[in-house]
Amino acid sequence: MSQYRFLLPGLFAALLLPAASSHARTLAATPPMGWNSWDAYGLTINEAQFKANARVLATLRRYGWKYVVIDEGWYMANPSGKTLAEKNYQWNRNGLLIPAPDRFPSAANGAGFKPLADWVHAHGLKFGIHIVRGIPRQVVEANLPIAGTSFHAADAADKTSPCPWDPGNWGVKDNAAGQAYYDSMMKLYASWGVDFIKVDCIANNPYRPTEIRQIAEAIRKSGRPMVLSLSPGPTARAHAAEVAKYAQMWRISNDHWDVWNPVHKPGQGEFPFGLKDAFDRLGEWAPYAGPGHWPDADMLPWGWLGPHPGWGSARQSRETQTEQRTEFTLWAMARSPLILGANLTRLDDFTRSLITNRTVIGIDQKSVASGPALMPLSTATPLPWRAWYARTGGYHPKTYLAVFNLSDSSGQWDIPWMAFHLPGGSYAVYDIWNHKRVPKAKMLHVELPPHGCALFRIK
Repeated sequence: MSQYRFLLPGLFAALLLPAASSHARTLAATPPMGWNSWDAYGLTINEAQFKANARVLATLRRYGWKYVVIDEGWYMANPSGKTLAEKNYQWNRNGLLIPAPDRFPSAANGAGFKPLADWVHAHGLKFGIHIVRGIPRQVVEANLPIAGTSFHAADAADKTSPCPWDPGNWGVKDNAAGQAYYDSMMKLYASWGVDFIKVDCIANNPYRPTEIRQIAEAIRKSGRPMVLSLSPGPTARAHAAEVAKYAQMWRISNDHWDVWNPVHKPGQGEFPFGLKDAFDRLGEWAPYAGPGHWPDADMLPWGWLGPHPGWGSARQSRETQTEQRTEFTLWAMARSPLILGANLTRLDDFTRSLITNRTVIGIDQKSVASGPALMPLSTATPLPWRAWYARTGGYHPKTYLAVFNLSDSSGQWDIPWMAFHLPGGSYAVYDIWNHKRVPKAKMLHVELPPHGCALFRIK
C-alpha cells in the first residue's frame, strides 16, 4: 500500500464539519433529487411549461425524484428585456418579489406561488424557487417599508455589495433591518408552501457569509422546513464548515454545462465547468458530504436543453451517451445532489433509462461513505483514469467500485483491490452497466472507451 496515496487531501476533513442537526437531517438526510428549469428554460419558464415538466417528474417520483424548482426570473414580466426597466420586476408593497402574473396566472390577485405549490404538493412533489440574494435596487430607490417593522428598504440595503453579474439587487446589511427583510421574505415563501430555496450570488463571487446566516435564520423563524441551496461555485473549501452549518447543499463549481473539457475565455474563470474537471473537484469535496450537507456538482445537462437554455442555443445535450453515463456514475459515487436539467416534456429513451436506474440512484441515496480510490504514488505523466469506491449501510451493506477514463483514447488497466480500500486477496464483481458477472481475480481489470466508465458491485 505504500505505493499508493489518497487523491484527495485532508483525509480527516470531515471531522471539521458540524454534526448535522435533526432539522438538517429532516430536510436532506440524503442528497436532494429533482428538476430545475434553468438548463432548458433560462429566465423564461411560465406556469404551463412548469406544470408540464412537473407532471413528468411526478411519474418518476418512485425513483426518488421529488423537487421541482423554478430558477431565476419568475418575477420578471419581460425576461427577454435588456434593462431592469424592460425586465419589469414585480414586487409587493413591502418590496418582496412576487411571480409575474402574465406568466404565472395562478399568482394573480396576491396569491403568489401558493396555488402552484399546492398543485405541486397534490402531485406528491416538493416545490422550489430561485432567488438572487439581496434586495431589489428599485425597491431601495422607492424606500418601501419592510413588513411588520418600522424599517424601510434603505435601512437594509448594502450598496457596497451588489451582485457583480446580476444588476437587479443590492446586498443586505448585517443589521436588524437586513434580518427583518429576510425574515419577511422567508415568512412569505413559507406561506406559499415553498420547500426548496436556491440562493444565488452568495457562495462565491462574492462569498457572503452574513447573508447566508441571515437567510438560514429567517428560514428557521418561518417555521417551515426549506432546503437551502447556495450558488454559484466554486465554494472555497476553507468555508466548508460554515456553509454546512447553515445550508443543506452548496455548489462546488461554476455553472456546469454539456461540455467535456471547455476552452475558457479570458475573464470567465471556470465558466462553463466541464465534466473532465469534475472528477478531481468532487474528490476534493468527498470528505464533506453527509446527512444534511451535500457538496453540489450542479445540474445534469442531459436530453433536450430548450427552448431557451440558460447558456447557448436550444439543443440536444452535447454530451455523448457514454459521457452521460459517466457523469451519472460520478455524481452518484460522489453523493452529489441529482438535479435534472432536461426539458422533461421531450425526454428521450436513453435519458429515461438513466434516471430510472435504481441501482445507480441507490448508490447516491444509500451510501454512507464514498470517495476517490488510492492512486499510484508517482507516475511519469498524469494518470488518464480515476477510480472511486462507495459503501452502503444497513443490514446488507454493499460495496461499489467505479473507474473512469479521462482520456480521449481507449484504455485498459489492472487496478489492485487495495486501491479501493479493500483487504488483499481475490474478488468477484458484478458489472452493473453491462449486466454481467466477472470471475474472481487478484486485480480489477477494466477496458474503457474514451470518456467511459465502469461500475461494479463486489460479490
